[in-house]
Amino acid sequence: MQQHKTAYQLYLYLAALFITSLVVSNLIFQKFFYWYPFGEVTLFGAGIFEISVGILPYPVTFLITDLISEIYGKKKANQVVTAGIFASLFSLLIIYVSAAVPATPWSPIGDERFTEVFGRTVLAVLASMLAYLAAQYIDIHIYHFWKNYTGGRHLWLRNNCSTISSQVIDTLTVLLLLCSFDVIAWERFTGLFVGGVLFKMLIALLDTPFLYFFVYIIRKKFRLGPGEEIRLP
Repeated sequence: MQQHKTAYQLYLYLAALFITSLVVSNLIFQKFFYWYPFGEVTLFGAGIFEISVGILPYPVTFLITDLISEIYGKKKANQVVTAGIFASLFSLLIIYVSAAVPATPWSPIGDERFTEVFGRTVLAVLASMLAYLAAQYIDIHIYHFWKNYTGGRHLWLRNNCSTISSQVIDTLTVLLLLCSFDVIAWERFTGLFVGGVLFKMLIALLDTPFLYFFVYIIRKKFRLGPGEEIRLP
């Protein structure tokens, strides 16, 4: 009974971390930064390592869905994704209402500045949600395909195959939508796409040891065998 309670609490904490990472990535996307691990590189005149800060928390969501998929199964991973959709829509509603009400003359943040920072968040969330829907469900599906195919072996294979393929779909979809809505200029599409995919692939490779570590700790804690999952209602 106590183990079941602990397993459920862990699931809630992972879900909370997932939803927080998703919502925050939508709120901060308008700031861009650069990283030049191999020096300044351009492709068709566009820098390929200039990336939105919204990309920083987003890979965490794929690590968490992989961890939940491994420990709790496909159904629970899909439930977290659905909860993330609801959280994104709710945050969108709050932003819309906040932008609609007038600021007082003494408000430290006026209407114009608020709109400048959050005004395009509506488009960002809609674009991100469409990309997110496709990418997360594909990630979970691919993860369990490889898990079943390998009989629960080769955790590194299903982690990287599912995350990298779904991240390519996510990056492509969200950039196509943002460029179509003129949130981002088309001339920056190639650089942002290549840079985003490379960054996410690097993160996917780097998070593999962490996934192994957390899976090992959790399996040891709940005495789970290879490929065995915790069943929650």
